[in-house]
Amino acid sequence: FDAAAPAATRVGWIGTGVMGCSMAMHLIKAGHPLTVYNRTASKAQPLVDAGATYVQTPAEVAANSDVVCTMVGFPTDVRRVILDGETGVVGSMKPGALLVDFTTTEPALAKEIASAASDRGCAALDAPVSGGDAGARNAALSIMCGGERSAYEAAQPLLARLGTARLMGAAGAGQQTKMGNQIAISTTMVGMCESMLYAHKAGLDVEEFLEAISGGAAGSKSLDLYSARIVKRDMAPGFMAEHFVKDLGIALAECQRMNLSLPGLALAQSLYLAVLAQGHGRCGTQALIMALENLNNHTLPEGKDK
Repeated sequence: FDAAAPAATRVGWIGTGVMGCSMAMHLIKAGHPLTVYNRTASKAQPLVDAGATYVQTPAEVAANSDVVCTMVGFPTDVRRVILDGETGVVGSMKPGALLVDFTTTEPALAKEIASAASDRGCAALDAPVSGGDAGARNAALSIMCGGERSAYEAAQPLLARLGTARLMGAAGAGQQTKMGNQIAISTTMVGMCESMLYAHKAGLDVEEFLEAISGGAAGSKSLDLYSARIVKRDMAPGFMAEHFVKDLGIALAECQRMNLSLPGLALAQSLYLAVLAQGHGRCGTQALIMALENLNNHTLPEGKDK
């Protein structure tokens, strides 16, 4: 296949959640024939309305695709969708096909998938993304890839329609890069939320406080993406808290494997577990503010309309 020629490159897409649907839509708009599967069929309807063909199993997706893309939730989902002997992707891929897994999952699982694909005469990339729902909608994702350079170069025209990709190394390297990314975000989110609570408790206007700090060293992508949502009490997921906890758990397991102590990561994961315990796991990562409010018995006011 030649991904630079969209009409001649059949793409399969599995996983049409908060980010997956937007990502797949970019490929339809670029001209790729798209075959789609999602566990909840109704969530794929916008893609079907745009011209995609819906099928009943991941295996059917693979049988009708030159490139199969997956964007699901948890490592168990990745294993079921890709490696299941009866309905999984790998068993139905044609020789020469490419699998691109955009899910954030375990580095060891990424290596296992790459090996299984190679045994079929196919290639695989682990390609987790960062940028949330806004990055997916705007085709502005950061895409961290692991795998063979030949597979990366074959996928590059397709990846460029979703954001900016970088090859980080062999299979699993994309997932390791994403772990580092999530570690950086986790403590940034803690600092942002704590600063907002501090500002309000100290008697400051929180919105003015955010404007004051955003242009200095405290500015960050997390502040740009999520502080206004917190002010408006908008907890809709750009990235679900329960998925973030999954990622931080993988990172902590990798730390244990490497005998690496990262206490900031451990604290952030503990605070995000409190988000889940309080029933906010399906909210966005900005729901961390509610766990901290609960801890302090102090709630931020809803922001003024400006």
